[in-house]
Amino acid sequence: MPAVNIEDLTEKDKLQMEVEQLRKEVKLERQPVSKCSEDIKNYIEERSGEDPLVKVIPEDRNPFKEKGGCVIA
Repeated sequence: MPAVNIEDLTEKDKLQMEVEQLRKEVKLERQPVSKCSEDIKNYIEERSGEDPLVKVIPEDRNPFKEKGGCVIA
């Protein structure tokens, strides 16, 4: 679908677009924030053991470790 310049549309077209968007949004299944936040927390906790930002990477397997040093003489 090509990009639409809103400024070029008539008021009726703008309102039709808004109604279409609202119809799409009303069909979305909604969940309470308390449920979603609990799911996110559980997801993070289940995978924290595999997360290199939480679990330290051993020096010998660290792909970001500098290979050589810089010496200034």
